[in-house]
Amino acid sequence: MPDLPPPSLRLELDTQALAANWRALDGLSGTARAGAAVKADGYGLGAGAVAKTLKDAGAHDFFVAHWSEVADVVHHVDPAQIAVLHGPVRPQDVHYARAIGVKPVINSVEQAQRWREGGGGPCDLMVDTGINRLGVSLRDLGDGAIAALDVDILMSHLASADENSALNPLQLERFQAACAALPARRRSLANSAGIGLGRDYAFDLTRPGLSLYGGVPRGELADHVLQVAFPQAAVIQVRTLSPGDSVGYNATFTARAEMRTGIVSLGYADGFLRCRGPAGALRFEGAELPLLGKVSMDMVVVDLTAAPQVKEGDWLDVPFALPETARARGLSQYELLTTLGRRFRR
Repeated sequence: MPDLPPPSLRLELDTQALAANWRALDGLSGTARAGAAVKADGYGLGAGAVAKTLKDAGAHDFFVAHWSEVADVVHHVDPAQIAVLHGPVRPQDVHYARAIGVKPVINSVEQAQRWREGGGGPCDLMVDTGINRLGVSLRDLGDGAIAALDVDILMSHLASADENSALNPLQLERFQAACAALPARRRSLANSAGIGLGRDYAFDLTRPGLSLYGGVPRGELADHVLQVAFPQAAVIQVRTLSPGDSVGYNATFTARAEMRTGIVSLGYADGFLRCRGPAGALRFEGAELPLLGKVSMDMVVVDLTAAPQVKEGDWLDVPFALPETARARGLSQYELLTTLGRRFRR
């Protein structure tokens, strides 16, 4: 088979910015150490490359959600440094954790029993302090199965750390009570936004995710976080519209005069959702190229008036400064990252 031609979508990962973000968040964590959430394929940027960069930067603790996410990280990180947040839901999870050497995060009395019955060993423990997702209830902390665990990291998750919510100090108080009730080698409460709440929330280990990858969930972090991901899409055709020609599905744009346009290899299958279309633009050498008509599955159309030099095969920049793009498009910064499609060459 001949080699595949180069893709028409590419994603530059600025590893220096990624490492700098981890060091900044580690510094903002005070006496605590910053770990790294690398779930969801490294927040859409490629878990392997992300984990290697963060390990080289100094990160020691890595968090994935699914058991299926371990394989991409374990090639770069010692298994004992990886925690699986969803925990041992099935006996197969217990067997895999013990065989590989990764840590399960225990979320219930049933998971604690399952882990111990399967042979046990070091684990992490999630305590629910108010988000009511995964986690052992505070009332179950005295259960014998929980008390018998060998807990490395006792953790909880903040529900509203990106807001100045009364729930934040309430969760802090509840977590402090859990720490007093249950022994553990380390304690962890703060995610990226939690780091912005201050060092009272840091404990021994923080677990940044979004801000490692360029997201800013709280204003206190804005001056410390750099953009990490830079998507680009290729122009696959250049065409000239005549007055009255319409563009795309449902003909939502009609040319009033002759205009030069570019068809770009980018669509909602690549995470460039239709809400990015209205009043949106791509860029070429600093020039803004407005989007015309609806976003299709595999392509968009842009106005090339501001960049008449663009030709087929040229690369256009996809705006991806997360805070600004999220505000403009009505998407969360998390959605922008994790919906990036698999067709991007990373």
